[in-house]
Amino acid sequence: MKTLLKNPNVSRKLGIIGSLLVLMIVFTVLTNKFFSIGNFLNILQQAAINLCVAVGMTYVIITGGIDLSVGSVMALSGMIMAMTMESGFPPVLAVFLGLALGACFGSLNGVLIARLQLQPFLVTLGTMSAYRGITLIISNGLPVRGFSSAYVNFMNSLNKVIPLPIILSLILALCALFVLRYFKFGQYLFAVGGNEEATRLSGINTSLMKIATYGFSGFCSALAAVIFLGRLGAADPQAGNGYEMNAIAASAIGGASLAGGKGSIVGTIIGCLILQTLNNGLTLLNVQSFYQTFAIGVIVLIATIIDRYSSK
Repeated sequence: MKTLLKNPNVSRKLGIIGSLLVLMIVFTVLTNKFFSIGNFLNILQQAAINLCVAVGMTYVIITGGIDLSVGSVMALSGMIMAMTMESGFPPVLAVFLGLALGACFGSLNGVLIARLQLQPFLVTLGTMSAYRGITLIISNGLPVRGFSSAYVNFMNSLNKVIPLPIILSLILALCALFVLRYFKFGQYLFAVGGNEEATRLSGINTSLMKIATYGFSGFCSALAAVIFLGRLGAADPQAGNGYEMNAIAASAIGGASLAGGKGSIVGTIIGCLILQTLNNGLTLLNVQSFYQTFAIGVIVLIATIIDRYSSK
């Protein structure tokens, strides 16, 4: 048991689990509206969208990259899905189209980064603006409403048991966790982030790895759009603004290192729960939203400092 606790990864996870429990206890004491099944389901549903984006972000960060375009990819994919359904296409076809396009948008980031040897920060900063601009152009800057009611009803059909958004996000997270732990692709991700040149010299196609990773990030953002459309019942061209910050924060809290070579899906799940619990609790306490943004920034700084000194 002592040996297990000395493991830095285990102790890090225990620490963030403890932080989550402390937050829950504090908000339970401060407001009687926090501790209820309905509120916990609300926290999980809100965290589901961020979890989808954060899972893809964690993969990218493990390779030593960053993806600032996740919110814009989510908005563009969601808008295309909504407009497709509004045109009369079946919801299933629209969803598959949105997921495929999300993966393509992400893969384009990967191609620019891997093939042209460009900086991930600058590439995804550019595509963040480009994808957002395309979303605004095709929608004329207006939300799209009134698409398939069957889709919206289906996405909210399990609210009295386990909401479908929670199921979808957990399936994605578990699949991502399984790949990281038991597939060579997962091992190669850590290798690329740890030492890309050595990984390339060992015969691994690092360019293809990066393209696939950014493509997966785009797919995750599109899945977040699927959940967002179902919950809101509309596609908003401004959807996903700031989601890259939340995704990076959740990954950093969970132990991912922006230097690459380190990351945990379990940690990312807990990180998403911490952020959403914080937002939910502060909202119940009628704390203004810009204080919540400040709190997230402070948490990211603390996580970065902890990662820096734990690495030493």
